Amino acid sequence: MNNNDILRRLRYALNLSDAKMIKIFARVGQVLNEDEVQSLLGKEDEEGTVICLDDLMAAFLDSLIVELRGPPRPGSPPPAIPDRISNNDIIKKVRIALKLQEADMMAILEAGGQPMSKGELSALFRKPGHKHYRACGDQVMRAFLRGLTLRLRPSS
Repeated sequence: MNNNDILRRLRYALNLSDAKMIKIFARVGQVLNEDEVQSLLGKEDEEGTVICLDDLMAAFLDSLIVELRGPPRPGSPPPAIPDRISNNDIIKKVRIALKLQEADMMAILEAGGQPMSKGELSALFRKPGHKHYRACGDQVMRAFLRGLTLRLRPSS
């Protein structure tokens, strides 16, 4: 999945307005107006769509964590912005932002059509060099975002 699609689905699931998106981006020094936010949320085949780069996506997710959980403890180092963000990183950051526990994650994935065992789920959150690490594929990411939407917006 590309970052634009993930950003669009997260925006819908979390019911974020344009103004809220602008505020979240501004927290990490990305000054955007409504048109620029809309261009990030466009589909890849639409005219005027701007590609959401990995560093912008990571910064947005870090800012979302601060928005939903509050500022970090004084003296803690700011999160490093990676050159490349994986589906594993995105799921991990959304999990942190929404304070989701293991049972919540399993229920969300099952609601999205991708049931997982505890072992499979924990493999998604391991470091890439670990022997039990499992890369999060696009199918799992789609199921997670679908399940998250069903959980946060049940009437949709």
